[in-house]
Amino acid sequence: MKDDEFFMRQALVEAQRSLKKEEVPVGAILVFEKEIVSRGHNESIAKNDPTAHAEMVAMRKAGSKRKNYRLSGCDLYVTLEPCAMCLGAAVHARIRKLVFGAIDPKSGAVESVMKFPLERMNHRVEVIGGVLADECSQILRDFFRKKRQPKKE
Repeated sequence: MKDDEFFMRQALVEAQRSLKKEEVPVGAILVFEKEIVSRGHNESIAKNDPTAHAEMVAMRKAGSKRKNYRLSGCDLYVTLEPCAMCLGAAVHARIRKLVFGAIDPKSGAVESVMKFPLERMNHRVEVIGGVLADECSQILRDFFRKKRQPKKE
């Protein structure tokens, strides 16, 4: 659990990078044998790309770096429960372990909304949820609270 918390803190650093770009503050890192292979944060707005979620960015970078679309043996840490797209990509990439922080009651695919049947997939991803959930939730709450405030003229 200590390693999971360390790597989730690194994902939170990435979430802060999203925040600075006024993107939804979600961060992800990909780890292989306790070494960070790649980092990602939400960039959908900046890139005009609906698939530029933190997890997808981190997996794309890792695939390029490793010159392989399979990321076998890698662990994915993300500050928010993945959506169906990101979870599906993690399965196809053969991610070994998925660790997430906050649950996503609007579009989470692991345990919130969709509850993807991972045990029935061709590749089984180990899932650990709730790591540093309070910190991961707080950055999102603060972001959306600020977004909802009326603009001052």
